[in-house]
Amino acid sequence: MAEAGMSVLERNWRCRTGEIDIVARDGDTLVVCEVKTRRTGPFQHPMAAVPPRKARRLRALAEIWLHEHGGPPPGGARIDLVGVTLPRRGSPVVEHARGVA
Repeated sequence: MAEAGMSVLERNWRCRTGEIDIVARDGDTLVVCEVKTRRTGPFQHPMAAVPPRKARRLRALAEIWLHEHGGPPPGGARIDLVGVTLPRRGSPVVEHARGVA
């Protein structure tokens, strides 16, 4: 996230409803980020690992976080997904999709 010019505010924030992997600021926008990691192979691609139910829960968690931290910033909020694929050899492949839910 820092490589993308964002400031990480919290990691692994939890409440009764669930967990947000990363809460960050991108300029004046709050970013709630889900991180999914998968090994190369027959498994589902990490970018496909957020079904509609999970997206709804992320939106609810974002609302709770915003309520507990004074409301939305001027740029509003968005939900991003970071997918990490771990190959058998070589460096991990990181993909960042903005505004997925």
